[in-house]
Amino acid sequence: MARKRNKNQLTDKQRSLITQVDPKSAVSEQYRTLRTNIQFASVDKEIRKIMVSSSGPGEGKSTTIANLGVVLSQQQKRVLLIDSDLRKPTVHFTFQLPNQTGLTNVLTRQATFEEAVLETEIPYLEVLPSGPVPPNPSELIGSKSMRDLLAKVEGIYDYVILDAPPVNLVTDPQILSSQCDGVVLVVRSGKTEVDGAKKAVESLKKANAHIIGAVLNDREMEDKSYSYYYAEK
Repeated sequence: MARKRNKNQLTDKQRSLITQVDPKSAVSEQYRTLRTNIQFASVDKEIRKIMVSSSGPGEGKSTTIANLGVVLSQQQKRVLLIDSDLRKPTVHFTFQLPNQTGLTNVLTRQATFEEAVLETEIPYLEVLPSGPVPPNPSELIGSKSMRDLLAKVEGIYDYVILDAPPVNLVTDPQILSSQCDGVVLVVRSGKTEVDGAKKAVESLKKANAHIIGAVLNDREMEDKSYSYYYAEK
């Protein structure tokens, strides 16, 4: 059973959860389109463990993963978001959760998964925050403990979504992608360089990642929401 948290009013960070705050908005509809495309991408293999990354920082991957988790849980699917960005974690900020205990504690056997996983205010959606930033992120991500954890949670949740660091900055995403059923790459219009996006795709393919598509984070709108669309690779 996940630990419960206090129910507070929405904060600035939580306002990025447009699919929860304004589920009837056009942006929320685009996230539901993303959800549908992911579900239909599983022709030969069921897509349940999904890694979300980007080529570089500041492209909107953390907002994407949070809202994807929300729309999947709105179908009454049990969803676990894992903050596997062990260098610059942000998932706990988005959901306003503590981060004293998390993934790094579980992988180093300082805590059990049941002790570290957290409930959110959104039904069916739980979060495993990163925990303390470790000195050896790549080793932890590539460890047997990580593989064992993913095997365990796959038997509990309908979807496991992992927030990974930018592909072009560190090797963690390549290591992690081989343990997932599919990868979604986030790019930002006006920010992501074409060469950077191509390099990220090449790096993931070298790791035998199954890239199921890309999300284009277009522009920040007047109401501070975000515009996205999904395109299959």
